[in-house]
Amino acid sequence: MKMNRRQFLKNSTALATATGLGSLTAVSSALSSFSALAATGDDYKALVCVFLHGGMDNHDTVLPYDQSSYNRYAQIRRSLVSQYQGQRDRNNLLPLNPDNAASFGGRAFALPPQMPGISNLFAQGNAAIIGNVGPLITPATQAEFEQESVALPSRLFSHNDQQATWLSSSPEGAVYGWGGAFADAAISAGQNSSREFSVITSGGNDLFLTGEHAIPYQINAGEAQEINALGDVDDNEALAQLLASHFAATDFSSSNLAQQDIAAALAKSSATNNSYNRALAGIAPLTTSFPQSHLARQLQGVARTIGAKEALGVKRQVFIVGMGGFDTHSEQAKSLPELHAALDGAITAFYTGMQELGLGDKVTLFTASDFGRTLAVNDDGTDHGWGGHHFVIGDAVNGRNIYGNMPPMSFGHAQDAGSGRLIPTTSVEQMAEPLGRWFGLTEQQLAQALPNLNNFSSRLNFI
Repeated sequence: MKMNRRQFLKNSTALATATGLGSLTAVSSALSSFSALAATGDDYKALVCVFLHGGMDNHDTVLPYDQSSYNRYAQIRRSLVSQYQGQRDRNNLLPLNPDNAASFGGRAFALPPQMPGISNLFAQGNAAIIGNVGPLITPATQAEFEQESVALPSRLFSHNDQQATWLSSSPEGAVYGWGGAFADAAISAGQNSSREFSVITSGGNDLFLTGEHAIPYQINAGEAQEINALGDVDDNEALAQLLASHFAATDFSSSNLAQQDIAAALAKSSATNNSYNRALAGIAPLTTSFPQSHLARQLQGVARTIGAKEALGVKRQVFIVGMGGFDTHSEQAKSLPELHAALDGAITAFYTGMQELGLGDKVTLFTASDFGRTLAVNDDGTDHGWGGHHFVIGDAVNGRNIYGNMPPMSFGHAQDAGSGRLIPTTSVEQMAEPLGRWFGLTEQQLAQALPNLNNFSSRLNFI
């Protein structure tokens, strides 16, 4: 039975009266412990990574707005800008007015017209931009990059390798991700009574969520993944029941160790799926309207899962969802505006959903991608880059600011790796560190989760 504060005080007072004043010290200690528990009773926090597969074009997402920088952008990308049919005309952009505008020496920035929701969140102070972030081992400049005089991430500009490096600090073949390491810390601290629902994916990239203790649980738009074999025999009830009994069996016996492991895994998966579906069935549906895009459906599923946090037995969760289509080597003017609109609609709806749940300051969403893209164009598209600009969104965010560095809209500067590929000035680990600190990690846990962090002296304070 749960005891509220009034009941606790009443019982404690009665106990003190019955046992004498000497027990007041013990009662005072108990009250202090109760206060601490009460303060952390709603201590839920979640991180949601929106991974943009293919490499989002940073130059066409956070655009130059001051006239001089915009003119250079329009000249360098004239063949591409003309194909946007006015969508990248300066007077159609959504200007940003960051509180730290003075840091950029008169330069100004804007979002494309397809992102009014994120633009409004930025203006309200609930969204921030992290400029020129990407995988790094140590700070690097153009000269150091060309001379290979500092350690550099392996296999730059490769989709699979840079996705892995973004999410785990290592190229393809890595075992653990920093999201999983964050969840490990919560599991070790006993913050989640059910570790099965500590890390959840609906968009792939399980690596990000994999830790020593954290194992990704996959959902499908807010429902447990079905066991295909059961779905394939829906027209044969007897066979379906037989298979279901095998999948849920807890007394399977066999001398074959592999069979034992498979049977145990299937039984656990079936039980976990049932627990997940029961938890979500027990909560009221959100009234927030989500768009019908694939990303929006994923984020709606994340929102529903967060709404069932008590039933799932979690106080800390890490999610990842995914959106494809950003490898815009061609027809970028046709595809990118649609991608921006879908991204904006999904994120804005998710933010609204968190407000409905009263968890606006408990859930922080951030974007990530393989890499940015070249400033140079190949007639109607762009090529693989390195650093890019990303969003962090939530009520806990110190918003209406652009953190990090925004290199000039030109070629040949100190952070140009060639063709306008940006050498990051903020490492992924520098971006991850304040998220981990907000999530509750200690200095030691941060150092373990982000092994290259101590190679960078500056820290961001966006949350």
